[in-house]
Amino acid sequence: MKCRVIAVLGTRPEAIKLALVIHQLRQRSEEFETAVVHTGQHRTMLDNALKLFKIKPDFLLDVMRPNQTLSSLTARVLDTVENACHQFEPNIVLVQGDTTTAFASALAAYYCKVAVGHIEAGLRSGDLYNPFPEEGNRRLASVMTEIHFAPTALSRDNLLAEGVPGGKIVVTGNTVVDTLRALSDLPHSWENTPLAGIPRDDGRLVLVTSHRRESWGSDQENMCLALKDLIQKHPDIRVVYPVHMNPNVRATVNALLQDTDRIHLTEPLGYIDFVSLLRSCFMVLTDSGGIQEEAPTFRKPVLVLRKVTERPEASQFGMARIIGMSREAIVSEADRLLTNTDAYEDMSEGENPYGDGHSSERIVEAVSRWHQRKTPLLDAEKQFKLPPRPQPRRRKSDLEVAAAKTAVAGKE
Repeated sequence: MKCRVIAVLGTRPEAIKLALVIHQLRQRSEEFETAVVHTGQHRTMLDNALKLFKIKPDFLLDVMRPNQTLSSLTARVLDTVENACHQFEPNIVLVQGDTTTAFASALAAYYCKVAVGHIEAGLRSGDLYNPFPEEGNRRLASVMTEIHFAPTALSRDNLLAEGVPGGKIVVTGNTVVDTLRALSDLPHSWENTPLAGIPRDDGRLVLVTSHRRESWGSDQENMCLALKDLIQKHPDIRVVYPVHMNPNVRATVNALLQDTDRIHLTEPLGYIDFVSLLRSCFMVLTDSGGIQEEAPTFRKPVLVLRKVTERPEASQFGMARIIGMSREAIVSEADRLLTNTDAYEDMSEGENPYGDGHSSERIVEAVSRWHQRKTPLLDAEKQFKLPPRPQPRRRKSDLEVAAAKTAVAGKE
């Protein structure tokens, strides 16, 4: 008998990270009957992503409301996903990450006594309000999960520390790396996109994104002022900032940065446009969790505009630095990368610690084995392993620098 699977998504990141999982399930149609549930938590941006990946939802729930509260959104997702479960009668519901859609869908499956597979399980910041509500969402989803698809060994260890049985955890790598590898070689032009007006000169591009709830207000104001400082200090850079659609974000950013020379505020980008910009930029300033996972694929240094991160692997590998949202810290850390070649190169080396491009295959194989009651869910040698950690380049001592200068002077 086929395994009946519901894959739930409600935001663009969920679509990006679930797209190849859905394609893998549908390629194995002799084993799986798959339904895609689109809650509509983020409607426009999600629809564009689904079109890119040629995914047509089987259930379109349309839960989005203007200025919706978290509680009202949670209630609508819970109710509508529960109805979808009653109609489709799945064996397992797959949820992705830490959105309200993921948490409420896991709860709906639990109420229907249907198994939950949590993709990107085990991420933890250790602070329930940072990020908010994502940290709470992912912790709560874990309580109701049957199969925990942990992207890294650190995520697995977080789950083990919380008492999750090791036999229910599979280390898969992050599916976003699969998607990036599939899309990054496609030809792309900035014409007829929000990036069209940005000069493609010799200037270095600094990609900025910031939208988290905990950053609204004074923190976001500090960031905007820091960007102005950097523009004045470095005449060769251009800041490209795709501004999130949330009106709380837009009000602050537009008030402080609109019409500022060499700061380009754009509409939110389609995913192909974003990938192209990420490949072209010099460095990234972001409070996004997903971009922390994506940038290492293209070896772009990331300055994380947060106090804590649930994705510490890039920091541990030297490819990201957590700097917070103070004006002084942003200027200082960005200036270091813009002026110090060694510091920049140290953050631009090594393989992506979040995945190897085969995460979706591991997830689908584990679901298949779960349905057939096979153990382990995936052999240890087939699970994702971290790549070797790059060694920091050796710095010359003051004596070596002085000796080199003396040698050069002697030849002149």
